[in-house]
Amino acid sequence: MIDIFDVTLPALTGAETRRAYVYLPEAAGDGDRRFPVLYMFDGHNVFFDEDATYGKSWGLGEYLDAFEVPLIVAAVECNHGEDNARLKEYAPYSFSALGFGSIEGRGPRTMDWLVHVFKPGIDRDYPTLPDREHTFIAGSSMGGLMSLYAVSCFNETFSRAAALSPSLNFGPRSLERLLLGAKMRRDTVIYMDMGETELKWRGTRRLFRHFCELLQKEGVLLTSRLVPGGEHNEASWEKQIPFFLPALLYGLED
Repeated sequence: MIDIFDVTLPALTGAETRRAYVYLPEAAGDGDRRFPVLYMFDGHNVFFDEDATYGKSWGLGEYLDAFEVPLIVAAVECNHGEDNARLKEYAPYSFSALGFGSIEGRGPRTMDWLVHVFKPGIDRDYPTLPDREHTFIAGSSMGGLMSLYAVSCFNETFSRAAALSPSLNFGPRSLERLLLGAKMRRDTVIYMDMGETELKWRGTRRLFRHFCELLQKEGVLLTSRLVPGGEHNEASWEKQIPFFLPALLYGLED
């Protein structure tokens, strides 16, 4: 079952609404059972093709149903506004990039709302396991960058993260400072991947290797993958579900 409802992010877009999607496993109807929660960015791309920006979603709900994964997924739609609105809300820091100009980093406001407003509401209304050990976050592209930011700077809330094709080339020095100063706990789990075709983009291979090494030196439990034939789109990220979900759930299964 997937609930869909409207939410507002007052610090970012005032009273303007956007959609939130909450997936509940079938087992949620079994008595008092409670479940881990995976929070996701770009919620409109996660479940339904008709809602997805480019007409193709991750189809995550179908996968979770087919394999009876005991997991709640709470995903929030991005800002579709003009003037690089999505980039700004998913930028942990300000940066400049060719083709985009100067991007004001509003990611801290996004995460403040997610941690202090959205998550408490999910924990109130759904059968969650609200503790850090059972709270994860995931996203792709800029959502992947935000997932790295969330698990590092909000490590008291999120113990595990999946960053698919993260936008490492946007402000890499800022990202490096962020990760080095975060002091993540040694039980932090991170899954990070990059598609084979993306490695052809200027500097991407070097940056992916650099940040994998940095995370390992920081002592987190890292799973890193180079995806054969992987591309920068939802169809490719859908194929990574059997890889990143087990990494997030490893050791927590019943």
